[in-house]
Amino acid sequence: MGQNLVIVESPAKAKTISKYLGKNYVVEASMGHIRDLPKSQLGVDVENNYNPKYITIRGKGDLLDKLKKLAKKSDKIFLATDPDREGEAISWHLANILKIPDKDKCRVEFHEITKNAVKTSIKSPRVINQNLVDAQQARRVLDRLVGYEISPILWKNVKWGLSAGRVQSAALKLICDREEEINKFESKEYWTVDIKLEKKDKKFNVKIATLKGKKFEIFTEEEANKTIEELKQNEFVVSKVKKGTKNKNPLPPFTTSTLQQDASRKLNFQTKRTMSIAQQLYEGIEVKGYGTVGLITYMRTDSVRISKEAQDSALQYINTNYGEKYAPKVPRVYKGKKNIQDAHEAIRPSVIDITPEVAKENLSAEQYKLYKLIWERFIASQMESCVLNTNSIDITNGEYKLRASGSTIKFDGFMKVYEYTTEEDDESVLLPEIEENEALSYDSIVGKQHFTQPPARYTEASFVKLLEEKGIGRPSTYVPTISTLLSRKYIQREKKNLMATELGIIVNTIMSDYFKQIVDADFTADMENKLDYIEEGKEEWTRIVDEFFSPLSEAIDKAEKEVSKVVIEDKVSDVKCDKCGRMMVIKQGRFGSFLACPGYPDCQNTKPIVEEIDAKCPLCGGGVVIKKSKKGNKFYGCSNYPECSFVSWYEPAKENCSNCGSHMVIKYNKTKGKFMECTNKECGNKVPIQNEEK
Repeated sequence: MGQNLVIVESPAKAKTISKYLGKNYVVEASMGHIRDLPKSQLGVDVENNYNPKYITIRGKGDLLDKLKKLAKKSDKIFLATDPDREGEAISWHLANILKIPDKDKCRVEFHEITKNAVKTSIKSPRVINQNLVDAQQARRVLDRLVGYEISPILWKNVKWGLSAGRVQSAALKLICDREEEINKFESKEYWTVDIKLEKKDKKFNVKIATLKGKKFEIFTEEEANKTIEELKQNEFVVSKVKKGTKNKNPLPPFTTSTLQQDASRKLNFQTKRTMSIAQQLYEGIEVKGYGTVGLITYMRTDSVRISKEAQDSALQYINTNYGEKYAPKVPRVYKGKKNIQDAHEAIRPSVIDITPEVAKENLSAEQYKLYKLIWERFIASQMESCVLNTNSIDITNGEYKLRASGSTIKFDGFMKVYEYTTEEDDESVLLPEIEENEALSYDSIVGKQHFTQPPARYTEASFVKLLEEKGIGRPSTYVPTISTLLSRKYIQREKKNLMATELGIIVNTIMSDYFKQIVDADFTADMENKLDYIEEGKEEWTRIVDEFFSPLSEAIDKAEKEVSKVVIEDKVSDVKCDKCGRMMVIKQGRFGSFLACPGYPDCQNTKPIVEEIDAKCPLCGGGVVIKKSKKGNKFYGCSNYPECSFVSWYEPAKENCSNCGSHMVIKYNKTKGKFMECTNKECGNKVPIQNEEK
């Protein structure tokens, strides 16, 4: 048998696959795309049916020469790039350069990198799917037309180096709209009345549901005091007791979006980091007893579908390791959303028996955490529902109707493996045994003042969820979109939140005034659907591009004539430059704001912006300031540094531990909320922090 050439994108993927195929196969990496539109010009012939002018990417010449030589010596060439539009386009470019005939079955596709999957796919290659290539080409041309035609307007009138983008501009508008909502928000006072009833020695909380048949709401201290007075004058009588059970179903296995959201919430991973680690898990890890294996299926997907083989493996594992009662009688099948690309499976482990603990010694800490999350979510998705014992008590007091509710776990089901909570979940509260018509006494009735809070800024997790809900972009574009907005300084991270910068708001204003379609979420989502139609062979790509570009060119002409220059002035701080005496200004950097001398380049002095919090250093009693590491991660340090070396990743609390006197730090848990935790591990004291925001 002669030599066969297999081309993939990455060296890691090549290394894994070469171990499966043996000595008759040479596996090489293209290192991603090998051709693209030129950076120095538009590269699209608008007058000639939007014909793209591709050139070899700089630095890829030697690699292409090597691939051409190997191709000449090979009996068969297999193009095994990723199973999506980008992968298909890379294969198409390679086929053109290596002069592979159009009808040659050279394309190999697999969704998991295991020995069986790779060998099976090599036996059944197909021709390159031109519809997939056209969909990618349409996206590339559309993005180039928007970027190269609109960006110069921003360079001329705002700042050199800015960019507009078909997806990024629509995404930026969402963040700017939220910023506007926050700025316009007017906080309003409201009150609640917290009631604790008791039966014998058992105390439990109840909430007022209605007053005179209407939803109970009060807004002043006077109303709160009146309510307390009226409640104390009447008896608390149990009007209804309802007990039952409720099923809580598992979530489907991960898509790209839900993986990014869960990794952000549970592991504190930024979306870019999540996808980088997922790529490593997909491309192959050496696991003791299994050799080199891709641990997860392809990580860019919006499908919740899984193969019959994967489902059977999961059910067998559940029966063997957890027992028959944890396996549903009817296997679970999840419905996908509208307009999803269902060619891929959901993200799942490729080999069920490689549990997180089996793989742990071969994984980095981050790889282990993400693999554990993926593995547990998948196994849980195929398990029996959790069953909750529910209990609700309706109570009457004069014209007030009150309610207490709680639930306890009767059967843990899938929660044996993977826990999650929803806003609708009742607290795990065991209410006392109470009969209808029984009178109860109160332990305490207290009024509390609150103020309504503005809508929260988006976190990376909530923003990815929003992009998915609105149909802006696809799984492969969520991370690049956020990364571009950050690198252009249109948005910045404020703690875990994404916040529009002054520059971002200015750019969004220009885009919204002159390019309404580009920033319109519905228009952008509709274009994504049209790209899907091209992929399905239902639309011709040049027609879709022309339909988009014709009105855009008119808007560009109008903007070039009407957009006026915007001067962005640096904000002057109250900090004097200790080198030249000028008042320092606030600049935006990669990791947020910093102070810089306006005398640049004569004076190049810079300083971090120091924000002090209301806490004392536990070592020396000095102040505590917020700092940022070289990677942009926030931490807390003593204001007396370097004399005092105190540092903490967690915010120090104002008070010391009431049990042992050690200093406490503030932490957050999605289930428990905000709480203080003692830093003395032997003590372990935890104190909840009351959240009074609405």
